Order: sequence, then C-alpha cells, then structure tokens
Amino acid sequence: MPLNAPYNKGREGVLFVVATPIGNPDDITLRAIKVLKEVDFIAAEDTRQAKKLLASHGISKPLVSCHEHNEQARTPQFVERMKQGQSMALISDAGTPGLSDPGYRLVCGALDAEITVIPIPGPSAPVAALCASGLPTDAFHFAGFLPRKDGAAKARLEELKSIRATLIFYESPKRLLKSLPVMSLVLGDRRAVLARELTKTHEEFLRGSFNDIMEQLKGRPAVLGECTVLVAGAQPPDPAENEDAFMQALEKGIAQGGLSLSTLAGSVAKRFGRKKAEVYALALKIKEHPAKSPAVDKDPRLP
Repeated sequence: MPLNAPYNKGREGVLFVVATPIGNPDDITLRAIKVLKEVDFIAAEDTRQAKKLLASHGISKPLVSCHEHNEQARTPQFVERMKQGQSMALISDAGTPGLSDPGYRLVCGALDAEITVIPIPGPSAPVAALCASGLPTDAFHFAGFLPRKDGAAKARLEELKSIRATLIFYESPKRLLKSLPVMSLVLGDRRAVLARELTKTHEEFLRGSFNDIMEQLKGRPAVLGECTVLVAGAQPPDPAENEDAFMQALEKGIAQGGLSLSTLAGSVAKRFGRKKAEVYALALKIKEHPAKSPAVDKDPRLP
C-alpha cells in the first residue's frame, strides 16, 4: 500500500512536514525515517545539509530546494506534483519546518488545493529549551527572531512586554550581546535563560537575570552556536497599587479640569479596565465632596 493511501484514497499526494534533529543526529524519530524513505521527493531548506542527514540513514530520494527566497515560486510546482499523486516531505536545516524556517507558504498552498498536510513531530528548539529552562511552562509565546534594527526591535519588545507567558526568542550568536541589553532595557531585568548549542556536545544553559547572563558572557572572546533566549513573562499588577493609581488618575483629572466629567470618566475607565458608569458615579462624589489626595498635593500646577 502506498504511503499516502490511508489519507487520500490513492487519488492525490500528501505533504508531510517532517521534524529533523536540531543537533544530535540520534534525535530523529523512527516515523520520520520511514516517511523520508517512502515519499516520492523531499523539499529541503538546504539540500547539502539534507544529503548528509539522508545518507546517514541510508535514504536516497530526489531533493529539491525550498528556502525563504524560492518557497513562494516553487509552491505551485509542488502542489501540482502532489495533485498528480506524488507525496512529498518538507524538512528544514534543523528542527520543525515553519518555526522561523520555510514552510508556511507551502502548507497554505497545499491546504488551499485541498492537499492533505500531515505533521511528523520531533525535535523543536523552543520546546527543548523551555522544558529544561526552569521558567513556567504552562503558557509560552514563541516570538522567533527580533528585527535587526534597534528601533524595530524595541517596538516589537514593547508589544510583548505585557504578555504573562514565558517568552521565547531565537537569536544568532553574533547579535546576542547586542540584543540582551535591548531586552533588559524594554522588559526590565527579568529572569531569563540562554540555551546554547541544544542537544550538541557543548550544550549550555545560562540562568539568571539579563544582567547575570550578560556578566557571564562578558569574559568570553565570542559566543558560538545557535541560541534560544527565554524570558519570564510579565508579572500581574499588584491590586493595591493598581487601585491607588486609579484613584490618583481620577482625582488628578478632576482637580486639573479641562475635560468634562463624562469624558474624564471614559478615559480613566478605559485605562484601568473599569465600567464608565461606575467611574462617572465615583467622579461625581469626589467633585461634590472634594478631599485632598497625594496626587493633587504633588502636582505643582494646582493651587
């Protein structure tokens, strides 16, 4: 029975998204080997790397390149071959295709053509790093690579700053010493983990705050190997501090004037996640029975 028969009743091919080792060659699954042996052809991010992997497992299959520069152009060709009944496997240089690697466009193209897409799970750097990091694993946000320019990187980090899940980034060793200070500046000196050379001979985990990790790296002539950076998520706001900030914003706005009570109540309600009607009712009481507050006393612009 052909490899794809159980999935498509023999009419069309199948796209297998196959995870491959991220370092240690023994991490490939038995199922991945079976699929790579039985598909009609393999699309690889780097055919040279793929040849080494396939040769180590006695696999000989036609190889076609599929990387970020040609994925969009080659997707229609691959889809047409699958519609004619050929099955294919997609592999990246390492790990799971589609995670900061080519694959998204091809998967979407196959699904649009009603081609069956089957994941062959296996090694994944974000998950491998997370499970050994010591940071919370109940929720995480994979952010991939930060933009190369500092301004764009800071803007992206600002977007991620309030997420309470563990944040996971990829970073090149050449940019790491530049990226860590930017992360610390925007996110604060949070708990973090640098996972380097995962599953390889020189695998290493550095744990601590951003400053701790930067201090550990300071004396090294260079940072080598693939890097995954994990960062503790944002802490929930202290309820007491949040209530104080809410009252200060409302009392300060009333004392300063300039806005109608309705407009002020709407603005403060939106900022603190309250109901406008409740904030408006409280603002009326404060205005009818004014009392000095720390927020008002500290504002030099008020009489």
